[in-house]
This record gives sequence, C-alpha cells and structure tokens, in this order.
Amino acid sequence: MTFVAKPRVRHPLLPVNELGLTRRDYEGSVSTLCAGCGHDSVSAAIVQACAELSLPPHKFAKVSGIGCSSKTPSYFLSHSHGFNSVHGRMPSVATGANLANRELYCIGVSGDGDSASIGIGQFAHIVRRRINMLYIVDNNGTYGLTKGQFSATNDKGSTSKRGVPNLYEPIDLVSMALQIGASFVARSFSGDKRQLVPLIQAGLMHKGFAFIDVISPCVAFNNHNGSTKSYDYVRGHTERLVSADYIAAGEEITVDYESGMLEDVAMPDGSTLRLRKVDEDYDPRDRVQALTQVQRSAEAGEVVTGLLYVDADAADCHDVLGTPATPLNALDDSVLCPGAEALEGVNAQLR
Repeated sequence: MTFVAKPRVRHPLLPVNELGLTRRDYEGSVSTLCAGCGHDSVSAAIVQACAELSLPPHKFAKVSGIGCSSKTPSYFLSHSHGFNSVHGRMPSVATGANLANRELYCIGVSGDGDSASIGIGQFAHIVRRRINMLYIVDNNGTYGLTKGQFSATNDKGSTSKRGVPNLYEPIDLVSMALQIGASFVARSFSGDKRQLVPLIQAGLMHKGFAFIDVISPCVAFNNHNGSTKSYDYVRGHTERLVSADYIAAGEEITVDYESGMLEDVAMPDGSTLRLRKVDEDYDPRDRVQALTQVQRSAEAGEVVTGLLYVDADAADCHDVLGTPATPLNALDDSVLCPGAEALEGVNAQLR
C-alpha cells in the first residue's frame, strides 16, 4: 500500500474548533483510490464529523480489514491509533481494542465483502456483543480490488460489467444488525454529505454498537460489453507493450433531497439506484418498524436511508461484563495478579 503525505503548508487563517485544531488536523494521507470513489466521500464525512465535534484525534482507534474500503483509515485521523487487520477479522481487533481501553473512540471501516462474505460471522458476533464503536460499511456490491466480481450484498438480477446477471439473493447487513440487536442502525449514501455527517456524529456519540451502511458506488467498473472505453475493447485494438491498467478519473456522485422523498441516482454501470429518505415523523425507536420499513423498501426496489433505529438507553459490553471504570490496559499488577488466594475464590465460584 502506497502512502502519500499531504503538504505541511496550510493557510494561516483556517478556522479552528474548540480544541484549536483545523479540519486539516483530522485528515490523513492522500487517497490512492480511484478518482470519484464514494469511499473518499465517506472519509471526508468522518473528517468533518470529528472536526465539528472537537474530538481529540489521539483518542481514536481506527480499525479495518481488507478491501478498498479498508484502505480508507489511512485517509483520515492521521494522529490516531490504527490497525489494518486481515480479511474479515476486523471485529476481533476492534473488540480487543475496546476491552483494553474503553476511553478510546473506536471506528471500524469495512466493506461488503469484508463484512458480508468472509467476515459475516465476525460481524454478527460484534453486533450481539454490543462493542462500543461506530462500524461503517462502504457498500458498493462489488470486489473492487479483484476486478469487480459480485459481493454478497449485490442485488439479485443486477448485471456485472460483462452483462452477467447475479443469481443470488443479497445479504442485507442493515436487517441483520436490526435482528441481532444493534442499538444504532442507519443507512446513507456516500454522496449525501448533509445526511451522512450528522449520522456519523450521532454514531460516535452513541453508547453501544452503532452501525451505518453507506451505499458507496464503485466508479472503476463501468466497462461493460459494448463500451469502446472498456479494457477488453482497448486491448483488442492496440499493440500491447506492457500489461497495465489505466482507470480514467470519474466524477463523484452527489445527491441532495428532502425527508420522505424518492431520489433516482444514475450509477456508472448504467443502472439506477433508488434512494428514499425516511419521513420527518418516522420513529427510530421501534426496532420492528425499522425492520419492516427496510424490507418493504427492498421489495419496492428502493434503498431507505436515514437513522432507522436507535436505543437511547442502550448498554455496551462493559456494562454487560461489569468491567471496571479504569481501562484494563491501565490496571497494575496488584489488580491483574491478585494472588493464588483470590484465584482460588474465583475458581470456587465456577465449580
């Protein structure tokens, strides 16, 4: 993975937040994702959310797995703690980090392949364990690092860049999170900053497991059959000197629409994404209603967005386990190793 540092020079009159930090202080390295990728919009939304909340960057732990989305923690909060884990195993690392130091804000960034395929078991268990974190899935329905195969969230009947239809039903991570017990569930679109930034802020401030599914289009794979700009067409009409790919810069897809309205968004592959924002009078405290809303929207071919469910009185894993207020990584030997007599007392309780 290549990291490109941003210039140190900045305008002396940049606005600062309550900590005296500018937005630049919350950024990371220069993105190496495709120009116009929705994932970069999500990173920008995280930067804006943290800067506006005046949260100290060094109090963050950011974790990820493998995939285009899992590269993005390099692009925000450069002065925080970070760990890029193996494919589908980010929840294990996030669990350990939160149990060790409950004082850190934890952000996990994953993808539809990382969470809905190889990591679906890990995703399910981090939800039910109520880890206090914000878990974001950059959902584009494709494996962007391996040339655009279907992921498990891709809708049945949708076609690949070669026109091959997807034969399988999709896995809906929002429905799964609602059923297993997430206490904060939302869905948004990477190009809808007005909706996404407040959702990220609310998720960061929520006590318990906060999940946001972000529909984030992949702009690199609109090289379907019949396009003269496709890789196959160009390779078939040129003399190959080296085997290399060039992905032309794309334009970021953005939307701006009101609550309760339906918005059709043209995707790079020629398909249409139908977004419906929840009504102003929608009650996000009803888990059953939230699940019903998601399912009805899916049947209508729409993607409902907004805060779908929240439990204002949610407990997290530390409440469940009864851990001490002091972070476990700050406890000394007198507490961690109380002696053989104390150990015998513990063992007696388990007999």
